[in-house]
Amino acid sequence: MNLQNSWAVAAKDFKIFRKKPTVIYAAVALPVIIGVVFPLILNYTIHKGTNPVGTAEVKTLMDAFSLWFLIGAAIIPTAIASYSLVGEKVQKSLEPLLATPMTDGEILLGKIISGLLIPLVAIYAGSALFMTLMDNFTHSLLGFYYYPNWYIAAILLCAPLASLLSVELSVIISSRLSDVRSAQQLGGLLLLPFIGLYFASETGIFQFTNTNLLILAGALLVINVILFAVARATFQREEILTSWR
Repeated sequence: MNLQNSWAVAAKDFKIFRKKPTVIYAAVALPVIIGVVFPLILNYTIHKGTNPVGTAEVKTLMDAFSLWFLIGAAIIPTAIASYSLVGEKVQKSLEPLLATPMTDGEILLGKIISGLLIPLVAIYAGSALFMTLMDNFTHSLLGFYYYPNWYIAAILLCAPLASLLSVELSVIISSRLSDVRSAQQLGGLLLLPFIGLYFASETGIFQFTNTNLLILAGALLVINVILFAVARATFQREEILTSWR
């Protein structure tokens, strides 16, 4: 596999995304909202809430809010990754790409890179903003800076694996569909398991401890390897070229 070919595919996608700023806005909006709104909510709760909030409650809220970066990592890439195949079909730029001598694996890897980089940059930038504001708002109450810590480090370890899972599923789905909205809606179903885990943690059924987050990261890694193999096996450029005409 020639990584230079894959990067050329990704670079081509980035040029397309620049012409569709709404795709970029969709990737950036959620991390910014999490990074700004949640700290403001906690700050209001601490300083203007009707009931006093203890340090234990503040730590619990901070951990719960930080989990949304994992959820965001799973859902954000669908907008970009779904567009990378179906959007090219709409703009009639996919057929020349599929007609090149690049291997299916090189094309798929390029699509995965283009769908992964922007969401990850947004997630990590949002998390940096989140930690900075949270530390600023809670330092006087806690007496120390809560972030960075091992908990959010484990979340940010799982985040790229969750994003990769989302991208791979979106690419597989997009290769079988010819409508951007349908591809995005189906890809968005990946949000459900992560939302389920979040509510399970809030109800005490499942705990997002550091150990469990590392186990989750390992499971996501295995699933991603399997999905990439499935994507290569199911990606049929001849079928896409003929059936989408």
